[in-house]
Amino acid sequence: MARTTTLIDPTTKHPRGPFPRQEQSAPGVTADMTPKPDHGEESYRGSGRLQGRRALITGGDSGIGRATAIAFAREGADVAIGYLESEHADAEETARWIEDAGSQALLLPGDLRSEAHCEQMIERVSSTFGGIDLLVLNAAHQRDRGGIDEIPTDDFETVMRVNLFAPVFLARAAVPKLRPGSSIITTASIQGFDPSSRLVDYAMTKAALVAFTKALAEELGPRGIRVNAVAPGPIWTPLIPATGWPDKLPQFGKNTPLGRAGQPAELAGAYVYLASEDASYVSGAILPVTGGRGL
Repeated sequence: MARTTTLIDPTTKHPRGPFPRQEQSAPGVTADMTPKPDHGEESYRGSGRLQGRRALITGGDSGIGRATAIAFAREGADVAIGYLESEHADAEETARWIEDAGSQALLLPGDLRSEAHCEQMIERVSSTFGGIDLLVLNAAHQRDRGGIDEIPTDDFETVMRVNLFAPVFLARAAVPKLRPGSSIITTASIQGFDPSSRLVDYAMTKAALVAFTKALAEELGPRGIRVNAVAPGPIWTPLIPATGWPDKLPQFGKNTPLGRAGQPAELAGAYVYLASEDASYVSGAILPVTGGRGL
């Protein structure tokens, strides 16, 4: 007897919008979003692909970071998450999902702009978990820019320090502790390949992260450490209502071939794949999850 397969139409799997007008102050929180994002809380099923691994995910309190944290935990990893103090409620919710999966959660609040804090995070993960195997450099900051002449220097510096300086600080501290078989994953963006003028400084950092990923993969490959990136398209996370473009939200994600924004849960599998032994011959890769938009 032939098996029947249930197919799910990706164009209607998640809400197509329009998203209602809404705005938050940065960095944004999940509780104030309408509709609420799907992080895979009820859908992700693990199969032990990361059993015994020890992970740090920056920006792990919400959005793509939370979805990745839940997936890693359900695959058997202990998970530490970095976040800002203002995001503590989101972080506690993520920690609950990690612990519900039977894994250990470690909360690391603080400001990634601080070199000392980045170094302390790596030390805390290593001492608490007995080592570190997976480093997910995911946290980012972005704001809508009316034009190059309107970018405030202090916020420009925040974008650079969070999106670029912190990954360097964290990787520099982590690499001496990583054993062969470990993995570093950065969160790039379609903005690194198809930049928007209204996100010019954010797009600059994401293009730089692509170069960082490829160069680090070349350096660390002989040591058995793989380095890859996931490049999301428009994904419904707290970063979006905190960007400062409420008028754009009704059309958010409509410019993709699939006709909608993605949900954080739809990114988790990409991070699990790159962290797992299934990707043992994958390094220096940029994996797009963009709803069909090309890089």
